[in-house]
Amino acid sequence: MTLAEVVLSAMFVGLIAYGLFGGADFGAGIWDLLAGGTRGGARQRDLIERSIAPVWEANHVWLIFVLVVLWTAFPTAFAAVVTTLYIPLTLAAFGMIARGAAFAFRKSISTAGMRRFLGASFALSSLGTPYFLGAVVGGVASGRVPPGIAAGDVLTSWLNPTSVLGGVLAVLVCAYLAAVFLCADARREGAEDLLRQFRARALGTAALTGAVGIVGLFVLRADAPLLFDGLTGRALPVVLLSVVAGLAALVLLWTGRYVAARAASALAVTAILLGWAVAQYPYVLVPELTIEEAAGGRTTLVALLVALGVGALVLLPSLVYLYWLFQRSVERPAAGGAARMGVTDAAAS
Repeated sequence: MTLAEVVLSAMFVGLIAYGLFGGADFGAGIWDLLAGGTRGGARQRDLIERSIAPVWEANHVWLIFVLVVLWTAFPTAFAAVVTTLYIPLTLAAFGMIARGAAFAFRKSISTAGMRRFLGASFALSSLGTPYFLGAVVGGVASGRVPPGIAAGDVLTSWLNPTSVLGGVLAVLVCAYLAAVFLCADARREGAEDLLRQFRARALGTAALTGAVGIVGLFVLRADAPLLFDGLTGRALPVVLLSVVAGLAALVLLWTGRYVAARAASALAVTAILLGWAVAQYPYVLVPELTIEEAAGGRTTLVALLVALGVGALVLLPSLVYLYWLFQRSVERPAAGGAARMGVTDAAAS
């Protein structure tokens, strides 16, 4: 493995972490949108808020990590992506801002109309942001981002069948992860009715995601043949691993083993992302720019790896402790006595 491949692998670990933690965070917002009316969906929204409130901002650390490494280590690829795909990237950024602001302020607003507006902003941003990020991945994976400053078409680079497929799959995967993770949160709080609801949603979303994935193979064969050949060729073992892990997660959900279902679901999503990476290897930008061609100088790569190693010594233990801390059940006072409340982070569940 070359130095450039080591750096890219480290960046891809961050991308997987964002797909899992940030994905479950976005998915929780999607279920907030679909929870129902103000009164009927109140308990679901309360559970969602308790699940993501402690560390929801920390999830975006991984996105910042990916962007910084791409910018520093692979500047040619970074320039091509952000100038060709600036429209969906800008929309995703606005979605993150609107989502964060709405989530932070809606708890302190007392007027019903404003609370509904902020709640809708949070939920709709949770739906739109992963779609635009998935569309960006689709544009890159289908070879519509050539090297150069704004060398690709700023519209068709993300308004195409593969990008639509990527966006839809991103939304479905986020919703699926969140539903799986919220099952265990609901059980921890003793909310069996919410547990049944989120389990049904997890199973239903998994089935829908599988159906879209099967249809997506035909889309890729017609619209992104190089990616299709990679997925059905050297990446096939990873794709099959994703399928097996997804089926195992369904069995675990059905039998009520929710913690194990989290692990199996995370493995399935990780395998999907790895399958994409293996399918387009050795290219960063299909089919023109390879990893070695996109990489910066050796001095830059070495300095970056040293910085990443030092940073990991500080960041990773802190995040692990933070996730562990908010996965515990804690006693909190409530009206009429002490209520046992599971305070968790859906992204780390």
